[in-house]
Amino acid sequence: MRAIGGVLIVAAMLVGCSGGAPEADEQAAAPAAAPKAAAKAPEIARAAVLTAQGWGPLRIGMSLAEITAALGPDAEPDAVGGPEPEACDQFRPARAPEGLLVMVEEGRLTRVSLINQAAIETDRGVRPGDGAAAVRAAYGKDLVVSPHKYVDAPGEYLTAWAVGRPAQDVADPAARGIRYEIGEDGKVAMIHAGGPSIQYVEGCL
Repeated sequence: MRAIGGVLIVAAMLVGCSGGAPEADEQAAAPAAAPKAAAKAPEIARAAVLTAQGWGPLRIGMSLAEITAALGPDAEPDAVGGPEPEACDQFRPARAPEGLLVMVEEGRLTRVSLINQAAIETDRGVRPGDGAAAVRAAYGKDLVVSPHKYVDAPGEYLTAWAVGRPAQDVADPAARGIRYEIGEDGKVAMIHAGGPSIQYVEGCL
């Protein structure tokens, strides 16, 4: 009888252990995945912001080979990006977000542009479709204001130089800034970030 009772006690202990283990394992495993997801969020958020130096893996001054390695080749190689592609070309890399274009001059990245309601904002929180008032509020007296070449007022260019003295017609290749093109509706139609090429009024011109 003692032997049988001992067996019953051992069996009961085994059943009790096996019933609680899976639940404990699931509870222990669940929190482990959360920190990884949380750790990636800030990195993604930073990559989505356009600055005078570039966007995400794109940095003004990098080579065409580096652009291709980071975001792929031209998504539409048959499209005309500039009158002389060898000297200046504009295109969207295959893995870049919709509405993001790069400008390459003499084999180097000189400008990153946002067009067509791109879902990307600048480091001042402005994106295509926002009103000109949002740009003015974000930069204040740091803006250089100039009339739009093709659009009547309220169309205009609002330019902020992060590196280089604020002025019209900046030519210093080391200068870095962001230009907001304001359309006839008073809203941001395009945003250009980079060097002196942000001042071009029509593609590579």
